[in-house]
Amino acid sequence: MDNLKGKVAVVTGGGRDIGRATCVKFAEKGMSVVINYYSSETAAEETIELCEKAGGHAIAVQADVTKASEVEHLMNETRKAFGDKIQVLVNNAGGLVARKKISEMPESFWDEVVELNLKSVFLVTKAALPYLSDGGSIVNLSSLAARDGGGGGSLAYATSKGGVLTFTRGLAKELKPRGIRVNCVSPGLINTTFHDTFTPDEARKNVAAKTLAGREGSSEDVANAILFLASDASSYVNAESLEINGGLYFI
Repeated sequence: MDNLKGKVAVVTGGGRDIGRATCVKFAEKGMSVVINYYSSETAAEETIELCEKAGGHAIAVQADVTKASEVEHLMNETRKAFGDKIQVLVNNAGGLVARKKISEMPESFWDEVVELNLKSVFLVTKAALPYLSDGGSIVNLSSLAARDGGGGGSLAYATSKGGVLTFTRGLAKELKPRGIRVNCVSPGLINTTFHDTFTPDEARKNVAAKTLAGREGSSEDVANAILFLASDASSYVNAESLEINGGLYFI
């Protein structure tokens, strides 16, 4: 994975949890990292410090990646800081928003969740492609929910993450002539603020006990897989999803 030294990565939702762990892993390899965040400015600044201590360079850029104009701002700030070439793009921004069954789900909620998890991937990828180097790598964040439909009240989230899987495969075909690989990771139960917010402790214990690993995953577990997919170590891996769920679900 030494081929990453000196390269530029853009990580959406990079301020905390999986995004932060990914940024730090990249910095450890000597990369320059753009940490996109929406509202967690303090966390993003803390991530910059961690990246610099790890030996990389980093900036933080506030942008709502569901809006094309703000995504353009993200790309402009990236180019100002590190030039016109991006080698790695990680589409990590996303979230559940709330647990709602279809019977209680207004159209506006459906749109919000799909925009956050799927439209954002489209907007950021489209904006980054003119600057993404041939032979570069895109890593998207899907979810175990895309495979099994998710837990109670996560219909919109699971559907949007299923869209990320399909987007990944279709885009990999489109970008074949440029040698840009497009893959995704699909985490299961990971110890993040996502589950701190939306998943009861008892449910987490039950799911963790069902995994072959016997535990929840960590942000570093996911970041290690993203690092692999971003590097030449995965040069023959394309249009794929790495399932990071401790053996909870097989495909």
